[in-house]
Amino acid sequence: MIDEIKLSNFIDYASKLNGYEKGEAHLFLDRLFIAFGNRGVQEAGASLEFQIKIKGKTKFCDLIWPGKVLIEMKKRGENLEKHFTQAKSYWDNSYDKRTEYVVLCNFDEFWVYNWNLQRDPLDKIPIAKLPEMWRSLAFLCPEKVEPIFGNNLVEVTKEAADQIAKLYNSLVNRNIEREQAQRFTLQCLVALFAEDTGLFPEKGFFYNIIDDCIKGQSSYDLFTLLFERMNSKEPATGGRFKGVKYFDGGIFNKINPIELTPSELDLLSDTSKYNWSKVQPSIFGSIFEDSLGKEERHATGAHYTSESDIMRIVEPTVLRPWRERIAGANTLTELNEIASELSEFKVLDPACGSGNFLYISFRELKSLELQLFQKILEKFSSAKPERLRSGIKGSQFYGIDINPLGVELAKITLSMAKKFSADEFNLFTRQYRFFDDVEEPLPFDNLDNNLLVDDALFIDWPKADVIIGNPPFQSKNKMQEEFGPEYVNRVRERFSDVPGRSDYCVYWFRKAHDVLPEGGRAGLVGTNTIRQTNSRVGGLDYILSNDGTIVEAVSTMPWSGEAVVHVSIVNWIKGGKAPKGKRRLAFQYGERKDGPWEVHDLPFIPSSLSPLTDVTGAKILATNKNSGACYQGQTHGHKGFLLTFRERDELIRREPEAEEVTFPYLNADEMLGTVDSQPSRYVVDFQPRDIFSAKKYKNTFEIIERTALPARQYAYNEEKERNEAARANNPKARINRHHEMFYRHWWQLSYGRGELILKLSNINRYIACGQVTKRPIFQFISTCIRPNAALIVFPLDDDYSFGILQSTLHWEWFKARCSTLKGDYRYTSNTVFDSFPWPQWGTLPLDDSDGMEARLRKSPVKIALKVAKAARELRALRNKIRAENNFSLRELYRTLELPGDNPLRTAHKRLDDTVWEAYYYGLPKSMHKKDELEFLLQLNELCARAEDSGDEIIGPGLPSFCKDEDYFFSEDCIIFTRKL
Repeated sequence: MIDEIKLSNFIDYASKLNGYEKGEAHLFLDRLFIAFGNRGVQEAGASLEFQIKIKGKTKFCDLIWPGKVLIEMKKRGENLEKHFTQAKSYWDNSYDKRTEYVVLCNFDEFWVYNWNLQRDPLDKIPIAKLPEMWRSLAFLCPEKVEPIFGNNLVEVTKEAADQIAKLYNSLVNRNIEREQAQRFTLQCLVALFAEDTGLFPEKGFFYNIIDDCIKGQSSYDLFTLLFERMNSKEPATGGRFKGVKYFDGGIFNKINPIELTPSELDLLSDTSKYNWSKVQPSIFGSIFEDSLGKEERHATGAHYTSESDIMRIVEPTVLRPWRERIAGANTLTELNEIASELSEFKVLDPACGSGNFLYISFRELKSLELQLFQKILEKFSSAKPERLRSGIKGSQFYGIDINPLGVELAKITLSMAKKFSADEFNLFTRQYRFFDDVEEPLPFDNLDNNLLVDDALFIDWPKADVIIGNPPFQSKNKMQEEFGPEYVNRVRERFSDVPGRSDYCVYWFRKAHDVLPEGGRAGLVGTNTIRQTNSRVGGLDYILSNDGTIVEAVSTMPWSGEAVVHVSIVNWIKGGKAPKGKRRLAFQYGERKDGPWEVHDLPFIPSSLSPLTDVTGAKILATNKNSGACYQGQTHGHKGFLLTFRERDELIRREPEAEEVTFPYLNADEMLGTVDSQPSRYVVDFQPRDIFSAKKYKNTFEIIERTALPARQYAYNEEKERNEAARANNPKARINRHHEMFYRHWWQLSYGRGELILKLSNINRYIACGQVTKRPIFQFISTCIRPNAALIVFPLDDDYSFGILQSTLHWEWFKARCSTLKGDYRYTSNTVFDSFPWPQWGTLPLDDSDGMEARLRKSPVKIALKVAKAARELRALRNKIRAENNFSLRELYRTLELPGDNPLRTAHKRLDDTVWEAYYYGLPKSMHKKDELEFLLQLNELCARAEDSGDEIIGPGLPSFCKDEDYFFSEDCIIFTRKL
């Protein structure tokens, strides 16, 4: 594992250094890497003096080993705690080189951090103890060796939360009322925390009470007496509970005695053996709730959130403005004013859950306050230490949540924050040799009026300087299912000017901006569709058009914890006080938290959260919208409509005429992900037949009657009950008739796309792409195959149209205008296709002053033929490579993500060149040589203006001047090769 001789040699070498940061840090680090089995720093792939951009300025961290560790060196004897913020800033801004671990070192000691897990060091390793503690730095080894840490708070927190949750579950399982069980469990939780943080008169105080109950004394009596003492302002002057201080905080204002069973006492005894001073409050509440069952958690849209993700909001929205003010303050008066203002600063989380965001804001503001005091003491000798009293209080923090348990946990979380912050402040006072223990952690702040149980969308929010949080993640499609039509109607009526198809979180963005004061800031997490379509219009468009400025954002990233969801993070300011300078916009790609980052420093962040030309304002073109050239495939709606090959064969043997109503049924995964791109199922499609005509296919009809009809009847009845309940409360409530429609036509597919199927009956092949995709892959499919809803279908059969749709121009428009699903792009006709301008071939009424007439002499047919030819050649090459290598289309296109020569890349470039030539035809030179989105947006504007003036534009499909040319049509496509 580790060479002890090399390690010993390193320790001996380090002891002889003077510990100068500038002159010896690189030598020290190189020897450290050698001690752990590497040939050296550079040989391992790490970099010294690595450049990191922070707010437009270049900084240098001592070492970065991408994906593994960032190391920042300080001189010997330096207090490493003072350099936490600097190292954290380097790590925050390293993005695509982001490391799992960060190490602060002063030549004598290593402090190891993992800020994806916790703020506190995972371990502190004196160099002299490296032989026995080397596993804490095992990530330095060239081979993979799992590190072992002595202070992993996450693991302790998970185990402790699970244990205390078991007590709650046990109480509920023996029919104790949930509210009573909840309060008793949380009171025990506070006692456990008090035990290990020195808030009880002596060590083992609570454990001894548990032990006495196990030995026969009454838990009904002893726990009740303890909790009453913790709620009493008058301390006991004698007896067992002498010295128990007043806790308050609201959690002990109601005490319900409970007699615990022997197994519950044993459980509590085991729970007390954890070191509760090591529990991480920022994640405890979420993990505790998770231990109570996932179903309830999903119903409220709550998700576990890591500290590093919370800091993406807390740092720019809550801390950075204060940090910059402190750094820029040069007089004692200025610093004292900042301290005074900090004590009045108010933070609100209107979807607070168990208080994670509020806890971290409280903790970090307290830490910032200490940095302020430190600057005062070090810079101004006239400052009087006795006047430096912490002014930040729990009562400055507000929260709202609909979940009562979450709110009670938030109160306890902030109480824990008060204790930990008091300890940190008192340590600070002792270091600077003024008043010892000037801040008392007890009593806890009573936050009953700060943390409210309610629906934030329907109450007035407390006034606050900043609003932060992680609102519920329900999409527009899930809201009806999760909340029912009555609630959805209430929300839409309350926010009538928000588009009805907006995601649920958009209402929080909207309300947050409305209630912010002038100069107020907000930082919220949203589904990554907040930057798209209706959600963008209802939220970010509204914010920017109402005096809001986005100062920092993450366009998309996978979110913490178990939820498979991609989010956007937006930090903005309301009013004219937005700071000058660049705005940072980041992207993280892939499904994993360690995926690659892309970072842009921009003068302005648009509502699309994109560094590219903002095309959110592109116009819908009536020519496209009315063309009938883009559809989603068929939605079967119930598995009863699907037949395996075997089931269909048996059906045909019994009922040969069933061949008229059963069809091969292709989905996107089959088209893209299988070697032969073949359907694996048939679909029963009776359209356009009414119930009488459908019933003539007796055996086929019976299959649907037996499988789909009961399910549709059940769904309809449930919908009817919800609608009746909604109308009972509000006769004008909008109701959902979704399942009623399916029930009325139960023998038909949910969405049979009759208009599309009619169009397909007149051609031999159609173009399709995956509705949700990572890559631009379009394909021709035989019309004997029915397209599933996972495909977007273009009923166009010519090679020119294929070339335009397969081009990079169309793909860039697709990416910029589409919605997304878990980080993948989702094609929609109304956002992508209906606004996408096709080549206009000189038909637009434009100024001819720069030589367009000469260019119009070129044959448009020949240019269009070049597009068709390049499209055919591309498909032929794809088919050849796939056949030779047994590739699926998806596997083939993944090769484009690799460096090096690739004939597929060359073929795409050839197609793109011909498509550009088609687009440039008849357009002025001023529109040439622009990026794809800038060009298409300008062309979209010209086309929209022409339509507004009553002029015709050229829409999707083969232009009329090409339709007599047979060369535009070929025959290759996916055909169904299976025979009965």
